[in-house]
Amino acid sequence: MKGKQDFFYEVTMRIASHLEVDQALRQLFLYLREYVPCDRMEMNYLDEDTGEMRLLAWAEEQNGEIQTRKSETLFVLPPDVLRSLYKPSLPKGFAVVDIVKAQDVKRHHLPHPIFEKITKHLEQTNNLVVRLAIGERPLGILIISAHPPARYTRKHAALLRSVITPLAIAFSNARRYEDLLRVKNRLDEDNRMISRELEELSGSTLIGADGGLRVVMEMAKQVSPLSSPVLLIGETGTGKEVFAHAIHGMSPRNDKPFVRVQCGAIPETLLDSELFGHEKGAFTGALATRYGRFERAHGGTIFLDEIGELTPESQVKLLRVLQEKEFERVGGSETIHADVRVIVATHRDLPTMVREGRFREDLYFRLNVFPMTIPPLRHRKEDIPVLVLYFMERKCRELNLRRPAPPSNDTITRLQAYNWPGNVRELQNVIERALITADQGPLAFPEFLAATTTPVLNTPTKSAQEPDALFPVLDQVFADHIRVAMLRSYGRIQGSGGAAELLGLQPNTLRARMRKLGIAYGRTATCRTQSEKPVERTKTS
Repeated sequence: MKGKQDFFYEVTMRIASHLEVDQALRQLFLYLREYVPCDRMEMNYLDEDTGEMRLLAWAEEQNGEIQTRKSETLFVLPPDVLRSLYKPSLPKGFAVVDIVKAQDVKRHHLPHPIFEKITKHLEQTNNLVVRLAIGERPLGILIISAHPPARYTRKHAALLRSVITPLAIAFSNARRYEDLLRVKNRLDEDNRMISRELEELSGSTLIGADGGLRVVMEMAKQVSPLSSPVLLIGETGTGKEVFAHAIHGMSPRNDKPFVRVQCGAIPETLLDSELFGHEKGAFTGALATRYGRFERAHGGTIFLDEIGELTPESQVKLLRVLQEKEFERVGGSETIHADVRVIVATHRDLPTMVREGRFREDLYFRLNVFPMTIPPLRHRKEDIPVLVLYFMERKCRELNLRRPAPPSNDTITRLQAYNWPGNVRELQNVIERALITADQGPLAFPEFLAATTTPVLNTPTKSAQEPDALFPVLDQVFADHIRVAMLRSYGRIQGSGGAAELLGLQPNTLRARMRKLGIAYGRTATCRTQSEKPVERTKTS
């Protein structure tokens, strides 16, 4: 047998030759079995942050081949055992190197209760248990096992005791390297996800911030510096996600992740896993630990689109995240803290869903801290000319198309006469279609042949019983409707019961529309409004 110096040198060189802990353990396994009975070797390290004893790696011979494996959670140490490991002096019966016989394990006659919790195979093997530490800071436990009749002697224990220092240093470095790899993999995954999000949202600009969206933008500026939840309400295609990005961009969290979750696009069975992550083995197919969207959004903003699609179970977990800023992964017991700003969006009627029992009332109240209603495109048609130019530029760049001349004023007027049930998204698609089929000259939209409230794709032949002279134009209809609303609201435009509320418009949008149609308001209309004020009826009992 080699001398102690040679043995020390060989062990040090073999375990220090690889940063990957499984490869280092493999080399140590191949060398030690020449001097110590060894059928299996495993390195368990103590996670000081969580109190868990983790299996960093193991090596054993199976069918003539050396098999290795890495990283598996074993158990959480009891507080008394954890405290004992941090004591400057070892507890009674806890030697630097312990010889633990199989019969002692079966009879539960162990030098220390920690050995009862490490692995079941201790009952079938004789074992050398080596406590590794740097100074007084414990790192973990190296276990060397052999099947009877092989046994360990004090000479074997002394041999391992002589190399505790290089073993401790090497495994400490290997553990830190594994931790860095996990962090790197997590960051790489986050970067890939963020890159995909940025690619999808590249060019997403808030058009109309100084026009039809001016009032909503003022609200966004008020709430963006805070961490309060924001509820974005609006029809499909109104740009709720763009507003969520704007709020995040104006907030102190703008240098942190913005994570988007399309609740309606994730299968119900996978929704919890997507939001909160899952542990390895939590369900069939969970081959590794996965970080959820909330964990990735730590320090930043998470945008939950179509919040009404959440399952009842996910609603409960989301409520806990909002209340306590913590959650657990699927299949896990560890509580994870998440500092996340939550922005949610929906086109559904959440109060009705609450009354019908399809959405939790307490969650609704938590989310409804700062509601913002995004107006549909038909209520901010003054933004259409700017939107048309913006989407022309963006789509020509994306599709590598020649940019045609802007549409004529008459074409813009026809676009503004349409109600746009699909909102900004529909306008974007219409422009893309027009660009693909564009000829020479200004951009045209053949489906909009007349300024009607719906695009005329197949215009029926006009009947002789429809004289144009008796058919009012749209501006006249709009003007009459606004005047009726002004009468009912006694000349008030904004506030509860105002004309803007009756018409479903933003006050500034209504004022702009009235100026365009030549309808007086304010002081110039006071006398007229008061003279036309209806007599208030007395209430009858």
